Formats: sequence, C-alpha cells, structure tokens
Amino acid sequence: MRIAISGAGIAGPTLAYWLRRGGHDTTLIEKSPQRRTGGYVVDFWGLGYDIAERMGLCPQLEAAGYQVEDVRLVDRRGDRVGGFPTAGLRRALGGRFTSVPRGDLAALIHGAIDDDVETVFGDTITEVSQDVAGVRLELEHGGGREFDVLVGADGLHSPVRRLVFGPDSRFEHDLGYRVAAFEARGYRPRDELVYVSHGLPRRMVSRFTMRDDRTMFLLVFTADQVRGPEPAGIGEVKALLREVFADSGWESRQILMALDAADDVYYDRVCQIRMAKWYDGRVAVIGDAAAAVSLLAGEGTGLAMLEAYVLAGEIERAGAEFVTAFDRYQQSLRPFIAGKQRAAERFASSFAPRTAPGVWVRNQLSKLLSYPGVGDWMLRRQLHDDFRLPDYAPS
Repeated sequence: MRIAISGAGIAGPTLAYWLRRGGHDTTLIEKSPQRRTGGYVVDFWGLGYDIAERMGLCPQLEAAGYQVEDVRLVDRRGDRVGGFPTAGLRRALGGRFTSVPRGDLAALIHGAIDDDVETVFGDTITEVSQDVAGVRLELEHGGGREFDVLVGADGLHSPVRRLVFGPDSRFEHDLGYRVAAFEARGYRPRDELVYVSHGLPRRMVSRFTMRDDRTMFLLVFTADQVRGPEPAGIGEVKALLREVFADSGWESRQILMALDAADDVYYDRVCQIRMAKWYDGRVAVIGDAAAAVSLLAGEGTGLAMLEAYVLAGEIERAGAEFVTAFDRYQQSLRPFIAGKQRAAERFASSFAPRTAPGVWVRNQLSKLLSYPGVGDWMLRRQLHDDFRLPDYAPS
C-alpha cells in the first residue's frame, strides 16, 4: 500500500521502518525544515527498548544516551533532602535503561530508513479527503498527493487529528500543570550524571548536564499560576517563568539569567489525549496524537514506538484490509495505554505537590528507593509492563 505518515519524530519513523520491511511504499511528511537533534532528555526503557533492540539500534542508543548515576532532591540552600542512586533502577530493568535526548533518538531511527523512505521536510498537511479509492492530501507547499492510508504521528497537537477527528478541545485532558524546558551553555555547577531537582509547593525546577558544556533545565508548575490566557511567544513564556520562579531559592537567580539568554524555550500544558476511536476510515493516529500519557510520565517515547510497531504488524497481517488492521491495533493496545494514562495522572502530582507537607512526603518516599530491598520492589512494581510484545512474521 501507499502510506503517508504525518510527523517525523519518534512514532512516524518507527512506523515507516516496520512498514518498509513489509514492502509498503511509505512517505513521511514533516513540518520542520530538517531533521532535529538534541531536545529535552527522555528516560528510555521497557517495551520501547525492546523494539529498539529489534531494530538493531541499541549500541547507538547507549552511545547517544546518558547513564545517570543519581537523582538528587535539594532544598532552598542546595542541601540534599531526598533522591536515590539509579543503581536500583538499573537492577529492576536488567540494565536496559538510558536517558537520551529525544531528537537524537529520532535521528537514530530516521537513520535506519534514510535510503528506503521518502521524507518531505518543511511541509504540512492542510486538507484531508477520503473515499473508496483512497485518501487525498493537500500540502501547504507540495500540492496534492494521493495515498491508500494516512497515519497521523504528529504529536500532542496533531494537525491530522484536528483535520479528521475534530478540534483539540474534544480530546485534550488537562492535568493541571505547565512545563517548560530549555538549554544553556557554560552553566555552573555541572554535577555530571546527576539529575538535580528543587521542589517547592506548586513548582519544581531541575537541571541535568549534557555533552558540549550544555545544561538542560526543566520547570514544572501548577496551572493556577497562569493568570489570564496562556503565554504567546517566547517573550511571554519567559516573563511567566520569571514571575513563577522568582523567589524559589536554590539556583533560581542563575537559572532565570540563563533563561533570559536562551534562544529557544519549550512550553506547553501537561495534557493527555483521550479518544474514543483511533481511526476514521483510511486515517489512523498513533503516539501522542492518539493517546498521549503526558510529558511528565516519562514513557511517551517508548509507547510511541510500541504503537508504531503494533500498527505496522497488524497492517502486515491484514494485507489490504486496513480497517481490520486499524481495529486490531486499537483493540490490542487500548486497555494497556488506558492503564498507563491512569498511572500518569496519579504520578503528575509528585512533580509539584501543592503543599509543603506534600513536598516533604514526596522527598521522604524518594529516599526509600535507596534501600535495595524496598527500592527494588517499588521500582519493579512501578516499571513492569503488563503487555506481551507480539511477534509479527516477516513478509
């Protein structure tokens, strides 16, 4: 089949990889003018790691990733008040864990399909129409294209979902938090391979050192601190962050100075996507476009790869019966993904508890992960994936 995929982040290239192995003619359409690298760091483990292994990417993945040694929670003075070494985390996952810049992972996946898949950069789908013969796309710059199937793998604010299924407001479930991330060069101190986090009621700021003298910062705060409409543009985002974190203690003054100098700041609402159905006719959605669990859950990347792998496998099994493939993909994954969303909603509050006692309890609970017996049990229970990865017969 001729299959168009909107989005060349994680889910899109993973889907293209497995579809190409099945002999399908696949085209990726990406709004960015070129492939991105870097970006915020994501923890990578579980089913996503298993799929990366089946794609032969694990050696490159480990080389690109960071082997974090410690998670350190600090107070306003910078004194340690919680956290844990990551040795127990690695034991619980059999060593199959790394932290990797999201863009670098996307580049690794895309590198596995460069010679086999057409990628249209710098363009976006503006119109979708479908009938018994196929699906027609209108591109902003590339005119009309016709395919048998379209898959939206274009993220939380998916244009394909909006065009085919309806407005974002119909599917977005706001968890009540806002998140921002940015990078700075030359920031001190560095604390190599340590994730350092400072939490106050309703807000949290963290930093992690990266290669090339870069530091990544993550800021999380409750949505009720946004007075008025959401910020539009980088200037308004910076102004909001300065207001929210101005009196945070620890390194907040230095971090806000680094923010002032940043050329690019990621900012978004912490949302889940909840859809009754992941397909409509010849159009399906995967990854965050279909069922985002939230950025704070730390599992979106691996789940995007899982959804891509399962959809490609079901298309291979069903042949030209794409509706059958879409339905099996949804039936196979929906209960598992729904469970992940429920867990992520509960977990979100641990980033920015609303009260000082809540921050204290979070810090004390984190210390339990330092004890091999208790910590290993807690981590295995939290990180276990109750889903058996299907084996799809090669074509």
